Amino acid sequence: MKLPGQEEFDVSSAYENVPTGELVSGPGSGPSSDGSSDTDSRELGVPKDPLLFIQLNELLGWPEALKWRETGRWVLFEEKLEVGAGRWSAPHVPTLALPSLQQLRSLLAEGLVLLDCPAQSLLELVEQVTRLESLSLELRGQLQSLLLQRPQHLIQTTSTRPCWRSADPRQAFHDEEAPLKEQCQNPLRQKLPPGAEAGAVLAGELGFLAQPLGAFVRLQDPVVLGSLIEVPLPSRFFCLFLGPPTLGRSYHEMGRAVAILLSDPQFQWSARRASNLHDLLAALDAFLEDVIVLPPHRWDPTARMPPPKCLPSQHKRLPSQMREVKDLSARRGAPAEDKHGHPPHAPSPELRRTGRLFGGLVQDVRRKASWYPSDFLDALHPQCFSAVLYIYLATITNAITFGGLLGEATDGAQGVLESFLGTAVAGAAFCLMAGQPLTILSSTGPVLVFERLLFSFSRDYSLDYLPFRLWVGIWVATFCLVLVATEASVLVRYFTRFTEEGFCALISLIFIYDAVSKMLSLTRAYPIQGPGSPAYGCFCQYPDSGGNESQWIRTKPKDSDDIISMDLGLVNASLLPPPECARRGGRPRGPGCHTVPDIALFSLLLFLTSFLFAMALKHVKTSRFFPSMMRKVLSDFSSVLAILLGCGLDAFLGLATPKLMVPREFKPTLPGRGWLVSPFGANPWWLSVAAALPALLLSILIFMDQQITAVILNRIEYRLRKGAGFHLDLFCVAMLMLLTSVLGLPWYVSTTVISLAHMDSLRRESRACAPGEAPSFLGIR
Repeated sequence: MKLPGQEEFDVSSAYENVPTGELVSGPGSGPSSDGSSDTDSRELGVPKDPLLFIQLNELLGWPEALKWRETGRWVLFEEKLEVGAGRWSAPHVPTLALPSLQQLRSLLAEGLVLLDCPAQSLLELVEQVTRLESLSLELRGQLQSLLLQRPQHLIQTTSTRPCWRSADPRQAFHDEEAPLKEQCQNPLRQKLPPGAEAGAVLAGELGFLAQPLGAFVRLQDPVVLGSLIEVPLPSRFFCLFLGPPTLGRSYHEMGRAVAILLSDPQFQWSARRASNLHDLLAALDAFLEDVIVLPPHRWDPTARMPPPKCLPSQHKRLPSQMREVKDLSARRGAPAEDKHGHPPHAPSPELRRTGRLFGGLVQDVRRKASWYPSDFLDALHPQCFSAVLYIYLATITNAITFGGLLGEATDGAQGVLESFLGTAVAGAAFCLMAGQPLTILSSTGPVLVFERLLFSFSRDYSLDYLPFRLWVGIWVATFCLVLVATEASVLVRYFTRFTEEGFCALISLIFIYDAVSKMLSLTRAYPIQGPGSPAYGCFCQYPDSGGNESQWIRTKPKDSDDIISMDLGLVNASLLPPPECARRGGRPRGPGCHTVPDIALFSLLLFLTSFLFAMALKHVKTSRFFPSMMRKVLSDFSSVLAILLGCGLDAFLGLATPKLMVPREFKPTLPGRGWLVSPFGANPWWLSVAAALPALLLSILIFMDQQITAVILNRIEYRLRKGAGFHLDLFCVAMLMLLTSVLGLPWYVSTTVISLAHMDSLRRESRACAPGEAPSFLGIR
């Protein structure tokens, strides 16, 4: 697109005089706090540069009291000052009017352009700009006093204080050199990464100027310009657009135009490296080549487009010669991706075969030893406390669920107490000794199915279940040790993303199914009673002295709480409530005698309330309510607070909802057995050898379940610092299989859903993120 009067500049001239090393360096409009990229615009396309914060100060009050007010700011998106509401608008994609770009280009071509200005303060900068302009001494002094006036920021609570109290502008500005206290305490400062720079744009109408005044200044070294910018950042760019109000120019829109240009990564990259006016105008022309124009009367200019979830790549906007260099660099340095954009599983050091017996296990132990002290020190972070509570509740509810299911599947051979004890022993031992302690061990659905089949087989053939199960566990531990010795875990690098996602989806569906089925089982145990429902039927049968059933009994006149016939002194026994009926020696009969109303519906309400409340608190982190620290705490403790809310509602109403029945004594669920399982019991000796066949099937199940979960948790995109431990984790699972088999406890293996939830509760995100930009993922704590 060419504007009227626009010369034929070569767009590639905006990128000339750039060293080759910069062309192949990474992109950037600003590094994050950990050095990682902040947005997608830091893809291949532009080298890394400090993030630029742009502020627009507009001159208001002509012809009366002149004052500067901050009316807009940009980092990646635009925020406008809503004067009536006294707040900043939500970040949105900025839109421009085409005439403002035309006016800006002509003003830049005719105005003052200073590149690598050596000024070290705002006073020196203003003096240098006004000295180079063709102004009289009187106008120069008035303009200097005006430019040195402190602007009004939204963070200020007091009115602006003019700085031209003295005729000498140096004396008027002398006490305004340092940033204000409000600037240093600005919450926006926490959202900007270290090393960020600022750009100041001043625009407005000034009646004592006869001609428009335009200046574009790039400072040689970024300098903090006192209270000019609301955040005390070193400024790299200074733009000035002033002029008389009678020339039909919108200086406010021209200020917005140059601010939007500076917020564009490509123009900013070119403006930082421009050597003359020609390069600067060429960069503006390159921006115009990609501008999308909307037809009039088809778009409301006041409408605000929300920031996109994913920013488009800047690679296509490069000149052809730069794009070829970047493509060559990408092909040499970047790994190939599949058709979905996912990088392949790189052969990490943990998955390289050593060729020695137990070689992989030895490497995992050495790697674990170097990080072992930091595992305890990292746990002292406050975020870990919320993760501990969350995982405690997740594992204990899982232990209750699978303990009850195991009790039903094994006819009481294992129950809730064994599940609690096994979860504590196996979980603690694995976290202390495993190579990847982020993994959570628990009972899983596939292992539960295997337990049910093994118990059915033992019952059908009159075998002693626990001794038979002991030998199966011994053989599974042996097979797993063989897999560890032969470094079979290196085969997991052949697992595809489809395998991982399919396995993850299957486990998630199992958990969802269990939750829904448990809720539906309550409706069967406590049926919902509608009007006229036969479930309401309940009467009391009271035997008379002859043993016959009678509906009437004689009561004393003082029993005023009974249903009394005052004339006959009789009470209708069929109307007695079940507890009173049993106390008087009767027998409650009917389907509604032992049914508690409202249990099913209230349990459903608790179920939905806890879930929705937890999801709502999880999204508080990205909302605009409460301070940022409180939002983070509410998000981290969302599950704990939701469970406490549900328990509080249940306790407040006092309904007889199903509760966990904890055994009063610490002893096995099955009467007559001890904590150590007999090796044979009533089984023949050869069954210890025959147990190798089902153990082989279970070993395959354990290996797949454990290693697929480990592969998912150790993906490269999670940015784990301490590495994985595939061989050491499988060795620990084998030892725990042996221990739990001897004690008659449930078998444990890595559970995908709870482990991913554990990792998600420990994720670190950048605190420095531009308004409108989602926080960038920094890794796992």
